[in-house]
Amino acid sequence: MEVRPLADEKKRHNDRRMYRRQRRSRRRHRKPRFDNRKRKTNWLPPSLEHRADQNLAYLTRLMEVVPITSITMEMGQFDTQVLKAVEEGTPIPEGKDYQRGERYGIATLREAVFTRDGYTCQCCGRKAEDGAILHVHHIQYRSMGGSNRMGNLITVCDKCHIPKNHKPGGKLWNWKPRVKSFAGATFMTAVRWMMYRKVQKMYPDVEVHITYGAETKERRRTMDISKSHVNDAFVMGSFHPKHRCRPVILQKKRRNNRILEKFYDARYIDSRDGSRKSGQQLFNGRTNRNHNTDTENLHKYRKEKLSSGRRSIRRQRYHIQPHDIVRYHGCDVETAGCYRYGTGLLIHGVSVSVRKVRLRKHSGGHYQTT
Repeated sequence: MEVRPLADEKKRHNDRRMYRRQRRSRRRHRKPRFDNRKRKTNWLPPSLEHRADQNLAYLTRLMEVVPITSITMEMGQFDTQVLKAVEEGTPIPEGKDYQRGERYGIATLREAVFTRDGYTCQCCGRKAEDGAILHVHHIQYRSMGGSNRMGNLITVCDKCHIPKNHKPGGKLWNWKPRVKSFAGATFMTAVRWMMYRKVQKMYPDVEVHITYGAETKERRRTMDISKSHVNDAFVMGSFHPKHRCRPVILQKKRRNNRILEKFYDARYIDSRDGSRKSGQQLFNGRTNRNHNTDTENLHKYRKEKLSSGRRSIRRQRYHIQPHDIVRYHGCDVETAGCYRYGTGLLIHGVSVSVRKVRLRKHSGGHYQTT
């Protein structure tokens, strides 16, 4: 069994924290409660602590239904400097280069990115000495889990760093970071012994064994099995049956949507080619209210206004949620969610009236995927 968490879970927790603090401020003055905590002895960053707690929670659920007598945990300590060098195909840093890192002697991250890229736009080739206004662009967007590592940052100019290029089909859409994320390696290095001690304390009657990633990789090669989380767990154990059952993959589901209001942009006719475009595509050229002009002012190309911008406020929580199982025409099918104020339901891309279906099962916190 493999459990997949939400990709943007940390961002959602930050949003929840922001909304909660706003509510506290609106109701009445309350003494701040976020700065009165003391750091524990074995302190971990909240994001790593949450992932560790989730792993232990899934183990506890499994222990309640399966008679487990032996647990094998894979350990590993990773050097991200070495991993980065191997990924980029550069020599492994030694001595001072290893200790200083790529930002040594540079005051800010922004300046470090510009220096690495030679103060040149990596999209069109314009340079700062030619009058180009440079920006730091996240290759993998922050909304999609991108980090502030230098491997995920790149230099682009004001002509390329516009909202149009951030959308599907744009120049900046679907770029890949130069170096993959090392979040998994960092997590393993930080929590491996803490989780081992906790599992031993939680289940003193269960044998807890340790294995390492190199040993798992060698076993997988011997059995000629591809790399996956399920296959790694298979080779780590001592029982290897000839016929295996299909793996069960559980995807964590977002329980609540706290975005109660959505904005739908106005639509205009572009006088240059007669196409329909949104107000954001024909914007005034400022990416920040504190800036005068970041790119060309495109307001002048708004010819005819087709529709005005509007706000849609969700005032109720629908009974049927995405991935719930409903009975429709004698079959159990999975839903994609409600729309049209809760009267319509999407099933395999087809609109169905809610009155024609019967709820069989809520998906809960997780749903099974393939």
